[in-house]
Amino acid sequence: MSEQEGNGMKQGWILYPIGSKPKWPLAILLGLQQYLTMFGATVLIPFIIGGAIGMPPDKLALLISTMFFASGICTLIQQSPLGNRLPIIQGGTFSFLGPAFAIIGMVAGKKLTGVDVWQIQMQELAAAVMIASLFEIFLGYSGLIGRIKNIISPIVIGPTIAMIGLALFSIGAPWMATNWLISLITLIALILYSQVFSLKSKVFMMFPVLLAILTGWIIALIGTATGMIDPGNAAYLKTDLIASASWFSFAPMMPFKWGFPDFSSATLWAGTIGMLAGYLASMVESIGDYYACARISEAPVPTARMISRGLGAEGLGCLIAGILQTGNGTTSYSENIGSIGLTRVASRRVIIAGAIAMLVIPICGKFGASLATLPKPVVGAMFVGLFGMIASVGLSNLQIVNLNNSRNLFIIGLSFFCGLSVPYHFSPMLSAAAVPIAWGTAGTFVNTLGNIFQAILTTGMAVTAIIAMILDNLLPGATKAERGLEAWEKDATEEAWIKAEEEWANMKEGEARPV
Repeated sequence: MSEQEGNGMKQGWILYPIGSKPKWPLAILLGLQQYLTMFGATVLIPFIIGGAIGMPPDKLALLISTMFFASGICTLIQQSPLGNRLPIIQGGTFSFLGPAFAIIGMVAGKKLTGVDVWQIQMQELAAAVMIASLFEIFLGYSGLIGRIKNIISPIVIGPTIAMIGLALFSIGAPWMATNWLISLITLIALILYSQVFSLKSKVFMMFPVLLAILTGWIIALIGTATGMIDPGNAAYLKTDLIASASWFSFAPMMPFKWGFPDFSSATLWAGTIGMLAGYLASMVESIGDYYACARISEAPVPTARMISRGLGAEGLGCLIAGILQTGNGTTSYSENIGSIGLTRVASRRVIIAGAIAMLVIPICGKFGASLATLPKPVVGAMFVGLFGMIASVGLSNLQIVNLNNSRNLFIIGLSFFCGLSVPYHFSPMLSAAAVPIAWGTAGTFVNTLGNIFQAILTTGMAVTAIIAMILDNLLPGATKAERGLEAWEKDATEEAWIKAEEEWANMKEGEARPV
């Protein structure tokens, strides 16, 4: 088979390329499959946020539905002229969890009375996501990211993404410990499904997370029905939540559903600065995803303009997610890029069909209520598996870095250690012996400045990214090739994309490319 011009990949691997038009019934099924691939991560994020703030179960059900609804909107934005139109699903991001915990901790530190503290935490968290989104919108649509990305090498990207998973090390085992039997069965199922059964079955290859969740869920249901699990146990399923949920609810699309935030709050603005670290990690990860998506889809290399539009669209998505108050933002999903390689389907129509489905399905109130019954030990097992995988994905970026260069090893090691150690010293949520920053009296400039430093220093990936970026761009002793930058600098032209779009446009309705 011939080589695709400018991409170096063999043609004929992808059955439905980016601009192909599978018939709509097939496109809908394939689109739902894409969303099933992201099911695990999308459900886990509301559980993490909801669990951290003590959100009531019925409100958690609404939060889950809102996450899926926001994902559908943000994906459609990315597929419009406002985005880069690569076949990427948009959804919640683990990059925002570190800054989110910092905001939750600062609000809890106010020791508010007479109000539902979890609602104030959600308001300030959503507001921080909204305000910080303007940074990504500007950086993307202004084209400045084309320059900034040249100072963000794999030496920065690798540890920063890895810290998304590593910084949450204190959550996994404690949640599993709420019922060791159920959590270990779930974790073992995840290991077997993803690493053993997947070698023999395409079903297990594509849906190991979903099947592992179902395994733990069903066993918990059996234990609940037979009385083997006590009502007070974390693995007990509260099925009455499903029964009481309405069949249809338009609450997921309601803006500011948890209340309008107080923009005069000092902790909100301090948290916004910390949230910028989450945006940095998200943008760094997305740039890598754009290159990976184009490569696996047998498309030309993304241009600087496409990267800028993609990040600008993600910023818009985060703004919408903040208005809907998901407690999170939006980013590209690496899981779905891997799914393209497995299914050989990269069609935009498939992604659009799945996104439209996500605008409809969450309106069913029992959808979110069903997901809200997911037992805590099952979620804990998923934390251990998925957060570990996120750390590994981050480390995989270092494969194009010269790891025989002591300068590179020094930067990577120092940024990792500081990202784990510094937050442990400053965050009361991580250590009882922590010493949080408390400068000046409340409401003063010095106090606000202290809150900003507190938000940054308690966010592991922020510490890691800042240290790695400064050292990698200031310390001598490594060439661009040794830093991994040359491997990313491939030819990317508008002409190549025009030619590819013309070829895809010539494909008939329902036509698949011979493989």
